[in-house]
Amino acid sequence: MLGYDSSRQFATNVSAALSYPFETWRGTIGLLVVAGSTYVLLILAAMPAFTLQMLSDDIYWFDQVLVSLTEMLYRTDGWLGIAIIVLYALFTGVAVINAISQLWTLGFSGMTDLTGVLPGLLASGCASCGAGLLGFLGFTGGLAALPYDGTLLRIGGLALLVFFLGRAGHPEQCRFTSEGTS
Repeated sequence: MLGYDSSRQFATNVSAALSYPFETWRGTIGLLVVAGSTYVLLILAAMPAFTLQMLSDDIYWFDQVLVSLTEMLYRTDGWLGIAIIVLYALFTGVAVINAISQLWTLGFSGMTDLTGVLPGLLASGCASCGAGLLGFLGFTGGLAALPYDGTLLRIGGLALLVFFLGRAGHPEQCRFTSEGTS
């Protein structure tokens, strides 16, 4: 079990990681671009055959495809499904901006903290089933047996992203205290 101090430090790290993209205008714009792109990608991946068929005809159909698939998500999963996809897109945006900043600041030596984001990105995803990239890897049969239409898998992916953010913290601040400051 986590102690009180370690859980408080984890919450502080999550708060610092979530607030980091808003410290500069570049980070905020980057977060909005990545989160918006992630949302669009997840919605379009809900029904790939429909998306490809409509968009291969003309890019004119893009807005109609996006609106109709968002409506389909709302009709199948309700506001909870929309909220999970929006949270996933926002957390992915924060994780990507923080990872880029950490890579920029520390170089490849700071890549060890980036491994925590990969399971969250793989497990969460598709707006219709929550399969993400796992469906592309051949795990769709196992995913079909999951209860609640994959909602638990999407929430698990969000938990993994929050765990990554709590483990990484603010990308430009050292998380370790020296013995003299403890």
